[in-house]
Amino acid sequence: MTSSTGRKVTANLSLTLDGRYNGPGGPNDFGPFAPYVTTDVARDHMTRIWEDATTALLGRLNAEGFMGYWPSVAQDDNADPRDRGYATWLVGTEKVVLSTTLAQAPWDRTRVVNAPAADVVADLKTTGDGDILVNSSASIIKPLLSADLLDRLYLMIFPEIAGGGQRLFDDGLPATKWTLTHQETGELGEMAMVYDRVR
Repeated sequence: MTSSTGRKVTANLSLTLDGRYNGPGGPNDFGPFAPYVTTDVARDHMTRIWEDATTALLGRLNAEGFMGYWPSVAQDDNADPRDRGYATWLVGTEKVVLSTTLAQAPWDRTRVVNAPAADVVADLKTTGDGDILVNSSASIIKPLLSADLLDRLYLMIFPEIAGGGQRLFDDGLPATKWTLTHQETGELGEMAMVYDRVR
């Protein structure tokens, strides 16, 4: 029996009013999100997600996208300080990438694991400290919701109905109760919310 260190498993994701994490154009359709991701509320929320996290858990597609973009932001003196803070954290923190196709990680401080998300999280909880952040990777968040392994959800809700695209909350999830521990609304109607799992 492995023992847990008490690390929290957290996840962040942005959703439209109709619960989509991308638009009808597919995984790279972020049209409904674009007007809101650089608002003060969204940037402050981004800072909130990583402040207590020491491990980033990512799917391969997100890892490739993030590591192709954020390292240059970490070096950009003109970038918003909140963007630089997140970028610097992402580059420097432990990263675990779930992939069935990558053999090795092309990024520093990163290891690739080909295993179910629930097993990887159980393993991570036995060592180290700080939160384990599932960083915008719905492919990992979904199985962790199914296994009831998430302790906190960081959600940004954007005031648009996408009318298509992938949904986060599929039918068949176990019934769970959450408490709202933080909420903030921006000028464009975007909402940042933090929900903690009630156990």
